[in-house]
Amino acid sequence: MFESVNLAVLVASALIVVAIFTSLISYRFGAPLLLVFLGVGLLSGEDGIGGIAFDNSGAAFFIGSIALALILFDAGFETRLTTFRSAGVPAAVLATVGVVLTAILVGVAAQLLFGVGWLNGFLIGAIVGPTDAAAVFFLLRVGGINLRDRLRSTLELESALNDPIAILLTVSIVGALTSAAIGPGFTAGLIGGFIMQALIGAAVGVAGGLAIVQLVNRSSFEAALYPILTIALGLAIWALAGLLGGSGFLAAYIAGVIAGNSRMRHAAALKRFQQGTTWISQIAMFLTLGLLANPAQFGPVAFAATVLALFLTFVARPVAVWLCLLPFRFNRQEIAFVSWVGLRGAVSILLGIVPIIAGLPGAQTAFNVAFVVVIVSLLIQGWTIKPVANYLKVTVPQRLGFVDRFELELPGRGEHEVVVYQIHPDSAVARGQRIPRWARPSLLIRDGRSLRPHRSGRPQAGDRVYVVTTPDYVPLLDRLFAGPAEAADDPRLYGEFALKPDTRLAEIAETYGVRLAAGDERLTVADLLRRELAGDIEPGDRISLGPLGLIVRSVSQEHAIEEVGLAMEQTVPRRPRIPVFQSWKEIADFVRRRLGRPARTQAAIALSEPPAAPASGRDDPGDAGSAPASTIPSGVATNLDPGVEKPGVELEAGRSAAPEDQRHADHGEREGDQPQRADIDQGGVGDLRDKEGSKDAVGDQPETGGGLEAGVAEGGRGEQR
Repeated sequence: MFESVNLAVLVASALIVVAIFTSLISYRFGAPLLLVFLGVGLLSGEDGIGGIAFDNSGAAFFIGSIALALILFDAGFETRLTTFRSAGVPAAVLATVGVVLTAILVGVAAQLLFGVGWLNGFLIGAIVGPTDAAAVFFLLRVGGINLRDRLRSTLELESALNDPIAILLTVSIVGALTSAAIGPGFTAGLIGGFIMQALIGAAVGVAGGLAIVQLVNRSSFEAALYPILTIALGLAIWALAGLLGGSGFLAAYIAGVIAGNSRMRHAAALKRFQQGTTWISQIAMFLTLGLLANPAQFGPVAFAATVLALFLTFVARPVAVWLCLLPFRFNRQEIAFVSWVGLRGAVSILLGIVPIIAGLPGAQTAFNVAFVVVIVSLLIQGWTIKPVANYLKVTVPQRLGFVDRFELELPGRGEHEVVVYQIHPDSAVARGQRIPRWARPSLLIRDGRSLRPHRSGRPQAGDRVYVVTTPDYVPLLDRLFAGPAEAADDPRLYGEFALKPDTRLAEIAETYGVRLAAGDERLTVADLLRRELAGDIEPGDRISLGPLGLIVRSVSQEHAIEEVGLAMEQTVPRRPRIPVFQSWKEIADFVRRRLGRPARTQAAIALSEPPAAPASGRDDPGDAGSAPASTIPSGVATNLDPGVEKPGVELEAGRSAAPEDQRHADHGEREGDQPQRADIDQGGVGDLRDKEGSKDAVGDQPETGGGLEAGVAEGGRGEQR
């Protein structure tokens, strides 16, 4: 007995170790890591070189369900509430209507390919219909793909929210096949069941998340027990929601969102522990499912299943995504990318086990089809997500470079923590910027020696700085200690100069000879951007102001504009032309053209107007570059060189001769589609003001005297706010 237990533990441990080491293959060759884990399980199985016989479908479903619940709980813990504000509605539509449309389209194809009945075909469609949360979260967060906030949030939320409808569809169809109880009320019962599961799951998730916060904050256990307590409560919420007839996976995700967005003790330790739990869950789930499969049985269905996977990838998913996102002003490139990131993974394989547990005839065939579809999806989509994102130009450069940071929580119930930074050689601090007054540098370690910050002299690359601050200020400190981001100084992405959002348009118009529309002279730069970019504003969004470009450089967590870039020339990156995924406006224009009534674009209106008269005080519009330095707007960064030649073409704000989709297309279609990192030399980090009003809190450090705390201990003003 003990020998068998020891052997099982040895084999399981060896498989996990092998899976971890094979992750090097993923990072070396760009292979999807989850596919590597799945491959290790297949090779270790009965038909592989390992020869391990494992055919317990119930145990595999149990292990996979727990692992998926833990993955979703951690995913919710890392999700910010602002994500729901920007992408909640489109993600919910994709997770419900999108899954049903995909299941219907794939079901029709499955009937033709496998010669099964329509209900069996829809069962296959329901099994492979949902995207996989583990695969999507992993590839987007660990795969080095930096997407626009709204696009990334939509994909992550969809993958987390579509499990309930997929599980409900699968269980309902399996129940109908086993009892033959299908009639006129089947569809209504399906919809009612989904609503009930979603409501119960959401209610249990909210209540459970609040309970986790209160238990962690009000209890006094050993510090090492809190991560275990949190994981146990997350699983309890998942199980309780299922017992009450709700969606346990939705409850686990929502509980994670509530807990992760609340102030909790030991938050840093909880995050680190849950990241490790997510890794072991992914490895265990994919290894188990790989062991359960028998590749020798794939042969009879391999060709038809591959064709079905290609139909799902290139037809069913794109059509469903396009119809669901049509009302939400996503551009063609974004819709194409959402369609491509329809990764199938562990969820589809888990759902493929349900017919086997229910004892349906042909259940093994459905499982094998789902497994082949998952492999094809990970091979084609998982391996090409980053190249496709770059081709469609939906990626954005990192706002910050590399940050070497470690967080330590202080004992007690205070809100402060110790943040440890290693100074990057090219960071702002290494170049002479000071630590702000609202943060307390308490210790500096250099070459293994502990130094007092105010006696350490100028910070050096490689120093470790211990700063006492609150979690709210950590993102601001990151900007000081981060290395330079790639292409951070590219004026084509960010503009040549920095503007404050409250800069008046009248000042810019006077300096550069831009004619404004009536009433716009009273607006600020932020007002114009909010008006023209109606909707959710993100870094990289831009509009035209005559021959100039206004680019959103940075926004707050509430998406309020914090900094704007000024581009002296309009540069429109070339985007691939997608022949499908037309918007409502394009469809309406096509209908008008067919009816013989072409629509007038903004560019056509602008070109039909007479030329603007020269601005007052100028001899010729072409002399705009000779404006005196005194006419430079007060909000423009002081390093703006008045000698730079400035275009003097006078157009109305927002009306250039470029086509409208190049002028200020909605969200991702806007020119550049790239975010702007706050440039330290142009007032980015320099705008991190002391919360007590000091203007030199992050000023240049003097050459002589003064260490990290220079300027902190002036009259006791180092107290943190």
